[in-house]
Amino acid sequence: MLLLTGEYQHTIDSKNRVLISNKLRNQIDAQKHGSDFYLVLGSNGILCLYPEKCFEQIVKSATDAGSAPDEAVAFERMSFAMASKVELDSQGRLLLNDRLRKRANLEDQITLVGVRDHIELWNSQSWEQYLEDHMAQYQKQMSQARKAVLQKENQQMD
Repeated sequence: MLLLTGEYQHTIDSKNRVLISNKLRNQIDAQKHGSDFYLVLGSNGILCLYPEKCFEQIVKSATDAGSAPDEAVAFERMSFAMASKVELDSQGRLLLNDRLRKRANLEDQITLVGVRDHIELWNSQSWEQYLEDHMAQYQKQMSQARKAVLQKENQQMD
């Protein structure tokens, strides 16, 4: 299972490129997850960078989900039309598609966020606001999860 983690501040350069941090890239096994990526407009309008095999699994899962035919066609249209297969250059930079950048409202200062099987590209200011809005919820969920793990460990010791 792929577990991308961390948050990294970057700037989109004058040629519409952004560096994908070595710390993020080194978390991806190219043989297992693919060496190319898909740039996709994800939920809530966040621009997402998926290793190719992870994106292929999502598309397959969505089309196998048994949606109504009209919904399946609409999903396929939207997901493939707004996805771009991309490669990082030799320095680890990603060239951003103008349309996707505009749709995601990305400004020059961005934060890359590792989110399990993909990297999200956020406006830095929007990311900070998201953290502020969701920190209490996160802390509650983390506390509950930790408590559940400790209870399970204690039960196994008995």
